[in-house]
Amino acid sequence: MSSDAADFGVNGIDALLPQTQCTRCGFPGCLPYAEAIMRGAAGINQCPPGGSATIRQLARHLNRPFIELNPANGVQAPPRVAWIDASRCIGCAKCLPPCPVDAILGASKFLHTILTDRCTGCELCVAPCPVDCIEMHPAPDDIEAIESSSNRRRFDAHVARDQRRRDERERELQRKKSALFEPAHGS
Repeated sequence: MSSDAADFGVNGIDALLPQTQCTRCGFPGCLPYAEAIMRGAAGINQCPPGGSATIRQLARHLNRPFIELNPANGVQAPPRVAWIDASRCIGCAKCLPPCPVDAILGASKFLHTILTDRCTGCELCVAPCPVDCIEMHPAPDDIEAIESSSNRRRFDAHVARDQRRRDERERELQRKKSALFEPAHGS
């Protein structure tokens, strides 16, 4: 780790990333990628959504040379958002859990919709769709750029909610296991 990276810190690196949480960098989100950059375990050129602008900012703040985006992580492209074809959506809800910023509204057996003003274009909702009704479209011109801090807050809330659900399921499972193995009353 360079002294410049140590001076700037993980939070400084993370703040420069677009917070799309797309995993294209090879890490499960922007913060783990920032931590890897800090440790020297990842290059500064692995974020396709951030592209050249983010690489330049990282290079400047970390006192490193600019290097082109690593093509193994994808290509830089104009912002895109997910779109659901209502005629094909079966309401399976498989797109909901992978959305890192909760930009999809829907419930099982109901039509889903994308909140385009919240969608980061991460594409994580596309693969789980069993009927291929989710497509990526260019972001509408009238959508203002979402601040990365807003993406971070929604991602953190999503992760916390998922953890609470896992914890609740584990407690329920333990309660049921305990009930199965309790000695019968009056035995």
